[in-house]
Amino acid sequence: MAQTNVNIRMDEETKVAFDKFCKEIGLSASAAFNIFAKTVVREQRIPFELTTETPNAVTLAAMSAAEKGDVYGPFDSVEAAMEAQK
Repeated sequence: MAQTNVNIRMDEETKVAFDKFCKEIGLSASAAFNIFAKTVVREQRIPFELTTETPNAVTLAAMSAAEKGDVYGPFDSVEAAMEAQK
């Protein structure tokens, strides 16, 4: 099968870290991208989860309080639990 070139752009820090990782596992960056591309074609999907579901500051504060044991319940609603952690 004929080969072709693909150019991608990334910041230098990411490239250096990616190259280091690839070297550690015995692959070239080109081989790693080929594995990724072939997996996408075979599975017809990105082979990992893509999400924007990042907890907001209020949720992170509630999670932190719960981990420290600073929130006591039970609560009748999420709002009541959030209010209790203030």
